Formats: sequence, structure tokens, C-alpha cells
Amino acid sequence: MLASDSPRRAALLAEAGFEFETVSPLVAEKFDVHLTLRELTMWNATRKGISVAREYPDKVVLAADTLIALDGKVIGKPVDFNEAAQTLRRLSSRTHEVCSAVFICLLMTRRSATFHEISRVRFRRLTEAKIDKYLAKVKPLDKAGAYAAQGCGAEIIAKIDGSYTNVVGLPMEKTLAALAQFDIQPKSI
Repeated sequence: MLASDSPRRAALLAEAGFEFETVSPLVAEKFDVHLTLRELTMWNATRKGISVAREYPDKVVLAADTLIALDGKVIGKPVDFNEAAQTLRRLSSRTHEVCSAVFICLLMTRRSATFHEISRVRFRRLTEAKIDKYLAKVKPLDKAGAYAAQGCGAEIIAKIDGSYTNVVGLPMEKTLAALAQFDIQPKSI
């Protein structure tokens, strides 16, 4: 059971050969300036997972949260296109961290696993015209940092150090191993 509204996470799991149901968690993502990038994503992923696991205690539930940080300051999803453009300006020609935290549980057995992955992303130099062109192609309001690695991502991303799928929203390398611990295997590849 995927506790997420993210079409990107669903696509990554489906591409890996998993069969699953998707349920929207009924909790709002929290933001606290006193928490680190890792702490904040772990907190949100756990809250999302527990909210769905309470509804489906006999199902393995996977929840995740992805945020970015620039110079140690956490950046979430923009509230509007102006904030999205402002965020892309800040990221231009710079390297930031992307952290995804994953929470997996089977409530009826009280088993759970949590982990996180951090990747470093270097942006190309973005002019105002490039920012406008990019924002016309993507939906930035549902993305931490106002961008996506997939699709048109190569237009703004110069380099990714670490897991590409982490930057998309679900670090598949670690996720595959963690799901195997719950006897969840892909149906086909």
C-alpha cells in the first residue's frame, strides 16, 4: 500500500514491477525550522505512513517525504509560481541536497523500517528566460524545490551525485531492499 499522492513515487514502484494500491494520507505535511532536513522528512514520512496503516493494519504500508536544502536551509514546495521562480533563482548555478525519507510498516505485527537517502544536485546557470520556459513545462507547486529531475530536468540540472530516484522522490535502491525485508517483491521486471 503506497501512502502517497505522488504520481512519481507510484511510477517508480510500478516501473520496478510492484503491484500496489495507493491511498492518500489524511495528514498535512509539517514544516518546522528547528528540524534538520533528515529529521523533517523522517517525521513527515512516519506521520503519513501511520495515518494510512491505522486504516489498513494488515497491509504493508510505504510512505515517503522529499525535501531539499540549500546551505542548510530546508526548502519545501512553493505556494505559487512567483515563489517557484524565486526558488529556481536561488538554486541557479548552485549545489543543494535532496533528502527522501521512507517509512514502511505492517501495523498488525508492529514491524517498521525507516531510512533516508541524501543526493546532491548541481543546477545549471538559469536565466530568467530559462526559468520562465521551464515553469511553463512543469507543475512546480507539488514539488520540493519547484522542480523535477525527470522529464525536462536535464534543462536545469547539471549533475546529480547520488541516487537519481531519490531526487525523483523515492530512493529505489534502498526501497527494494527494505520491501524485501517485509517479503514484498516485484511481480515482474
